[in-house]
Amino acid sequence: MDKLKKVLSGQDGNEDSNVLAERVSEATTLGWGTRVKGFIACFVLGVLCSVMGVIFLWIPTNGLTLFAVFYTLGNITSICSTLFLMGPMKQLKKMVEPTRAIATAVMLLCLVLTLCSAFWWKNNGLAVLFCILQFFAMAWYSLSFIPFARDAVKKFFSACLT
Repeated sequence: MDKLKKVLSGQDGNEDSNVLAERVSEATTLGWGTRVKGFIACFVLGVLCSVMGVIFLWIPTNGLTLFAVFYTLGNITSICSTLFLMGPMKQLKKMVEPTRAIATAVMLLCLVLTLCSAFWWKNNGLAVLFCILQFFAMAWYSLSFIPFARDAVKKFFSACLT
């Protein structure tokens, strides 16, 4: 019976690997205060990068490229800020859950396409379009963490369209 409990609780009976995993986890775990400070610092840095991107938008020659780069960097940094709260593995697992997988894929694709359009294709219109898509994909992804938020948004827009 004990063996069945261990298997159902995720412990496969291999005590050495479980002990090792616990030791590694304890050695790399940050305290809650440090996690919150890391989250705040990373999030503020991300917002600052996004705001700088909007400011760079008004520079005449390379402004649009700088906007795309800093806006994308700001979004990446903001996503990374949640790694401090949840931890990297839990965050990655949540990002690929069925309810978030499409939003995650679209968001990451838009991040990459924004940088491609700014650096390789040198197409400012596409860079702005992908930044806008980044915003909506990030918003949809973020709404997935709030219970019933996506349903409320869907109902709101379906009521507005009818």
